[in-house]
Amino acid sequence: MAITVDPGEDRMVFARQVKAASDAELTEMLTGHRRTAVLDGLVRGMPDVFRADRAGTLDAVVHWRVTGRADGADDVFELRIADGRCVVSGRPERKPRLVLRIDGVDFVKMTTGNADARMLFLRGRLRARGNLALVNKFPGLFEVPKP
Repeated sequence: MAITVDPGEDRMVFARQVKAASDAELTEMLTGHRRTAVLDGLVRGMPDVFRADRAGTLDAVVHWRVTGRADGADDVFELRIADGRCVVSGRPERKPRLVLRIDGVDFVKMTTGNADARMLFLRGRLRARGNLALVNKFPGLFEVPKP
């Protein structure tokens, strides 16, 4: 199954195509020229699925380190949750309370509702450094699609 759309075009169609794709197909997509568009689209969409009602008075900076880039480096994104809002940036500038490190394929699956963040964490595929209490709260702050 070829993934023909990017998440910025149609998040639900993208999520369904991810569900139908093999890990090899997802790896190929994420080591090719589409990686930046796919990851940026998923991260830019996080404020759209953010549940302010669940965040309460939370004030936190979270850095995502997405591994699996062809050159061996990580893509790093910053999420700032404060005042009931979630703001994302492709340029981390603040000191994070939590750093989450995950492979690109698992990141794509998790952010499209095709993998559970808590299970990825328990299996060691999502690693966390910093405020570990925030690890449990963090997935519940987002309403991911149900493909």
